[in-house]
Amino acid sequence: GGKADFIRLKALARRPIAKLNMVSLTSQKIAQHRDERLKEIAPATVIRELSYFSSIISFARKEWGININNPVALVARPKSPQGRSRTLDAAETNALFEALRPTGRRSIWMLPLVQLALETAMRRSELLGLRWEHIDLGRRTIFLQLTKNGTSRIVPLSTHAIQILAEMPSNLNGRVFPVTHEVVSQAFNRARKQAGVKDVRFHDLRHMAITRLAEKLPNLIELSAVSGHKSLAMLKRYYHPNPELLAQKLG
Repeated sequence: GGKADFIRLKALARRPIAKLNMVSLTSQKIAQHRDERLKEIAPATVIRELSYFSSIISFARKEWGININNPVALVARPKSPQGRSRTLDAAETNALFEALRPTGRRSIWMLPLVQLALETAMRRSELLGLRWEHIDLGRRTIFLQLTKNGTSRIVPLSTHAIQILAEMPSNLNGRVFPVTHEVVSQAFNRARKQAGVKDVRFHDLRHMAITRLAEKLPNLIELSAVSGHKSLAMLKRYYHPNPELLAQKLG
């Protein structure tokens, strides 16, 4: 979450557009920045950068009384890419688990991290921020005080999730997974390559988990309570029902 935004904003501050003051920041210059960046990065990242600009200018208008229009509103944003729908089949999942198994110099935290992600649909940032005092094994819940959308959430735990947590070693500083985002990225990519699993990212585990949960929780309100989505439209991007199962429900 915040750490990733800090890194992006720090890199963005080195771009020529960051040297301009707000008065000289016109829609034409923002459009020029957009076109230059589209040659270098994905449309989704460009959209995020435009959102940064818009938020900064809006804050300056409201909080600092700077009387300027927001030129970002006049700039056409790149078309949002279609949401990913990559999921792993049983063979790929087993191969990935085997590549994550803590043997030799492999991290003891990666396999339970991936398994818990698939069981709970929690985001990587939520998992890495998790502390043992947030977990109530008796009530089978995890309390997330602060999530990506700025609210708290209680995540119910399946029997398998309870087993994963119960078998994990405790850490002296209270963190459930005492590893960094960078370590997780490197270890996951290394395991993915070793397992021969192509075109999969850690965030795809959340897609898989929500799709699995949807089979158990067909009520979208209940499903959104577990996944943490405020908007059903956003939830739909992650929810990929099995057409064959839908056909069976139709009779």
